[in-house]
Parts: sequence; C-alpha cells; structure tokens
Amino acid sequence: MELWAQLTVGAVALVLALSLPLVVRPLLARAGVLDVPNARSSHTVPTIRGMGITTAVAISAAVAVAIFLPQSGTALHGVLTLVVILAVVLAASTIGWLEDIRGLSVKVRAGVQLLIGALATASVAIIDPGQQQLWLIPVGALAVAAYVNVANFMDGINGISGTHGLLVGGFYAYAGLITGHAWLVYAGIAIALAFAGFLPWNLSRNRVFLGDVGSYLLGASISVTAMSAFLVGVPVEYIFSPVLIYLTDTFVTFLRRLLAGERWYVAHRQHVYQRLVIVGLSHVQATAVVCVATLVVSLLGIVAVQGGEVIQIVATAVGFAVVLIYLRTPTLFQGFLRKRGLMTGAGESTSGTAQEQQS
Repeated sequence: MELWAQLTVGAVALVLALSLPLVVRPLLARAGVLDVPNARSSHTVPTIRGMGITTAVAISAAVAVAIFLPQSGTALHGVLTLVVILAVVLAASTIGWLEDIRGLSVKVRAGVQLLIGALATASVAIIDPGQQQLWLIPVGALAVAAYVNVANFMDGINGISGTHGLLVGGFYAYAGLITGHAWLVYAGIAIALAFAGFLPWNLSRNRVFLGDVGSYLLGASISVTAMSAFLVGVPVEYIFSPVLIYLTDTFVTFLRRLLAGERWYVAHRQHVYQRLVIVGLSHVQATAVVCVATLVVSLLGIVAVQGGEVIQIVATAVGFAVVLIYLRTPTLFQGFLRKRGLMTGAGESTSGTAQEQQS
C-alpha cells in the first residue's frame, strides 16, 4: 500500500505542475506579471514570471494527499511534520507571490522569512519531545530564511531551479526510504516531481519564470524538510550534500564581493553559474554543470554514510574536491572555449534567459 501511496503523491505533484500552467499562463500574461530585464538579468526581453504559483499548488496538493491518504505508512509524528511543511510552503509562496505582484521592502521580507522559520522550527520541536530546546528556534529561523534567499539568488538561468528541486527532492526521498521516515519520502517526492513538472514550461520556446513565489517556495520547502530531517536524526550527509553546491556558490560569491568592498545587496552577475553563461555556455549547459556537481556530491554523501570510516574520509575529501573544482569551472571552461575558438562576448551569450530573482 505504501508504494501506491508514494506513486499517488508523485502523480498528483507531476500532473498538476504540468497542467496548471495551461490555465495560469494566460492569466499572468493578461495581468502583466512580467519580468523586465535589469542589471542582474540574464535575459533580454520581458518574460512572464510568477509561474511558481502552479508549482506551489502542486506541492501543496501532493503533501495534503500524503497527510490524508489512509494506510500510507506515516506515523502521527510524520503526519504532523508534513502539516508543518505544508504550512511553510503556503506561507513562503504567499510572501513570494506578494513580492511578484506588488513588491515588499527588504525589512518586511526578511522579517516574515525569519518568522516562518522560527514558527516552523518551534512546531517541529514540539512534535518531538526530545527536541524541545529553545536554541533550536533561532537557528532554525536563520536556516530557513537563509536558504530561501540562497534559492532566490541562484534562480538566475533557465532550468537551474527546476533541476535543483528535482535533484534535492529525489535525494531526500531516498534518505527517507533508507532511514525509515515515510514522511520524508513523501515530502521529497512532492518537491521533486512538482519542480520536474515546471521544467518543460521553463525550457520551452515560450518560456516562463518561477518568479519570487517559486524561488521562495523552493528554498522554504527544501530548508524546512532538511531541518525536520535533521531533528529526527537523519544523517547530516544525506541532508547537507544535495544543497552544498548551492550554499557554496552563494557564500563564496557573497564573501568575494564583501572582501572587494562591493555592496553585497547591489545587482550583480558574479555567481559561478552566471559566470559560466558569461564565458559562453548556454543556460542548459551551465545548469548541467551545477546539476552534475550536485549529483556527484550527493552520491558521495551517500557513500560516506554507508561506507566504513576510511571510505567516509575519502568520500568527504573527494566531495570537497568536487566543490573546489565547481568554483573553478568558469575559468576552466573559458580556457577550453578559447582554445576551441568558441568564446563569445559576455553580451552575446545571455539572450533569452532567466533572471536572478535576487533581493
């Protein structure tokens, strides 16, 4: 029965994510919800944004099905955890939608993100009597708010957010399967297949963008799932490895700009994935680089957990080597393309692409 429940949750997420844009896209176009290119954009023409609202509905419906589906194998603790995840998904998506439609001040956005994270952490801690420690609340609040912004910063080229949701959700579902947490399987499946359903719309000729509603959704759904998994004892390698590339790209870019005396909040295109596009890779190619690095690091995380002590050390070392290589990929590809005579100008390699939804 549990397999059928998993298939049902996955089908709900995928079918809704694939079909809802047929209805929502014309409405967004009619309402003029457009992403206009600016200094940090990697696209050159106004493009419909806010399509993340359909992904939010898909994830919400799939998680709701997992909550109410009888004999799904989810214990009461897991059901309550899914309720928290559903609440966070709805709250974060609402804030992102308001940002897309009318705009919100930095203080309001940051305050609400921290509040969502704090309430989610407190709720998960209450569910598990062994985790009722006050220090968890500010840490969880910062973790959720931080990853919402990481996902927002990294939502800058076609395909990158959809594939990130697909990969991270898939690995979290695997982690739930291995560790015996049915709720984590359902949450991972819902995230993975909802963002998989968005990809064809994002990569098609008449592409659309997630908008802030989608990037907030991505960051919030992943972070609250990861936090909940950590609090119930899921190995940190399962949780941390799939998001390591995103975290590293964002942190190193932030640190580089800070050390250079630049204002970190000013629009820029200095993330590794953005520089890959600038040196001449297409959006699909740059997204593939990010995905391959994420996939390799995630698999090494699994090896580290399931292997012996020596294997764990080797896998961890190789994982960090992969991260360092990823950070060098713009330079490596620039040299390769120059040798092949394929290097293009920065302005020539960025047409028709997605905007970094950076605050």
